[in-house]
Amino acid sequence: MSRSFFNLYTHDFARVAVAVPVCRVADPHFNAAQTLELAREAAQQGALLVAFPELGVSAYTCDDLFHQRALLDACEDAIGEIIAASAKIASVLVIGAPLKVEHKLFNCALVIAGGKLCGVVPKSYLPNYGEFYEARQFSAAENASCTRIALCGQEAPFGASLLFDVPAAPLLRFHVEICEDVWVPVPPSSFAALAGATVLVNLSASNIVIGKSGYRHQLVGQQSARCLAAYLYSSAGRGESSTDLAWDGQALIYENGELLAESERFLDTSHVIYGDVDLERLSRERMRQTTFGQSTRRHAEEVGKFEVVTVPVSLPDAERLPLARAVNRFPYVPADAANRDERCAEVYNIQVQALIQRLGAAKISKVVIGVSGGLDSTQALLVCAKAMDRLKLPRSNILAYTMPGFATSSRTLQQAKDLMQAVGCAMEEIDIRPSCLQMLKDLGHPFASGKEQYDVTFENVQAGERTSHLFRLANFHQAIVIGTGDLSELALGWCTYGVGDHMSHYSVNASVPKTLIAHLVRWVAESEQIGAAGSRVLEQILGTEISPELVPGKVEKVLDQKTESVIGPYELQDFNLYHILRFGFAPSKVAFLALAAWGDRERGVWPAGRNVVRNEYGLADIKRNLAIFAERFFRTSQFKRSCIPNAPKVGSGGSLSPRGDWRAPSDGEATVWLEDLGRIPD
Repeated sequence: MSRSFFNLYTHDFARVAVAVPVCRVADPHFNAAQTLELAREAAQQGALLVAFPELGVSAYTCDDLFHQRALLDACEDAIGEIIAASAKIASVLVIGAPLKVEHKLFNCALVIAGGKLCGVVPKSYLPNYGEFYEARQFSAAENASCTRIALCGQEAPFGASLLFDVPAAPLLRFHVEICEDVWVPVPPSSFAALAGATVLVNLSASNIVIGKSGYRHQLVGQQSARCLAAYLYSSAGRGESSTDLAWDGQALIYENGELLAESERFLDTSHVIYGDVDLERLSRERMRQTTFGQSTRRHAEEVGKFEVVTVPVSLPDAERLPLARAVNRFPYVPADAANRDERCAEVYNIQVQALIQRLGAAKISKVVIGVSGGLDSTQALLVCAKAMDRLKLPRSNILAYTMPGFATSSRTLQQAKDLMQAVGCAMEEIDIRPSCLQMLKDLGHPFASGKEQYDVTFENVQAGERTSHLFRLANFHQAIVIGTGDLSELALGWCTYGVGDHMSHYSVNASVPKTLIAHLVRWVAESEQIGAAGSRVLEQILGTEISPELVPGKVEKVLDQKTESVIGPYELQDFNLYHILRFGFAPSKVAFLALAAWGDRERGVWPAGRNVVRNEYGLADIKRNLAIFAERFFRTSQFKRSCIPNAPKVGSGGSLSPRGDWRAPSDGEATVWLEDLGRIPD
């Protein structure tokens, strides 16, 4: 890598800013000074692009003063000051000013960088309703008769169809529109995005009235989502005339529908907000969403009108420029408690609805499920219970079996029994040890002769016997077997081929990662959906260390077989899974994101009660577990995923069904991912 691993620009992020300076009406030199002060501040913080409000050089509320030569001349002088000063500011500045061009006055955005005027964009749509009278003073962009202008001793492209490339950040191409342009049915930025703009900039003044702030959020958020782009939005603040209007100085930064930053409103001072935009994520979303390319072709005439302008600016010199944006440690789980509860309810409804449909289509009213006393089978059992309730069938139609083997702990066995009792299903215990011994004897396995040989065969015989029982029980009772394996286990290949965590008649958990399953179980416990006694059992299950319980411990009641000691912590592997499966990021970028999320920061427990979570992970931990993930995900586990049973897709984070989200060769290699990991410093 040409830049430091610890610099956000290495990983195709770009720090952008929206600045709202205090202004004075019709005082361009004061406004220029305020603009430059915020520009220098933003550059010191590593911002590559800084947007300012509409007509910020003059102030928006000049009304008929815009036709006064003294004001226009002063604006041009102020622009010259900003251009000259920009030679020593390592950021691209986008400022607003009135410009007289060929006997017409335009409301313009000026792109300035490195002492150069790179381009000028006139406003396309002039509001002339309500409190707005812009058509009284200004001409719209379509009235321009030239494509280049001379200003402050320089010549620059002029027009609404300009795109600005920043070679220093190869994925950064931005477009500028002005206020009303984004309020129309088809904003200019829509075509700009189709022409390759990844960042959309809106210089706005935008007075404030009741409800407008929320509508701005909707407008900007939706435009960024539809365009698969980042969107920077400014509005004027303190200093604009209050003759008839008020101003709140709201600034917003969105990325693909997600809010990255928002300013405090009604501030008395100048202020800047920052956002680290993930340009690679935007690029990959466009690549994945093939209809985006179809739209480009359909609107080829409009897209073809754009001219690309190169912007001369260098990346910040800082060796280390850590990511400032929040990175969720649990990307499958909303951080906000209210959103988390809503997510849990929706996941349950998806799982339940899918199971109801399958039972109806199969004309079957009973299900068979193995209950281990662990997280996955608990979640699957809870889904079955809700499905029976929705179908108005008795929960006794759930035929639940706990099947202790050679290493089943008394804790998990009791938890399984207590859970089944709380749910109210039909419950039975089947000791699989006799049938396992017979199988081991038939194989000539040393354990059948009394020797302590706890190999993979010893483990798989137990898993296979459980599955064999479940399928034959389902056949006998005219039921279907409900699978319990989850998305995290499928990703890591932590499932025995052809047995219960891999094979079933229908798998309700197959697209639900382990971290989300824990929160689903926690949500049921906290809301006491299966009663107070049931909630206590769920709390115990949440506090149980994850283990297949197939190999007896060397010391009685001491668990030796711990899943996460082999495949890594689920909380970290789910993080890796999300960013690699959902966005296709290289391991080095995933490591950078993981370090931002997990390195040396305080955090909550994912759910309360788990005793294996850690407070933080250093880069060495992250690299080691990423290597485990890459090897297991890309090389050794696809053959298992190629033949998994039907299961409902739950979230946009993806599934691993060969009929849905993920198709891959079973004999592929992990070489390129491991090589990329090798580029990360120790």
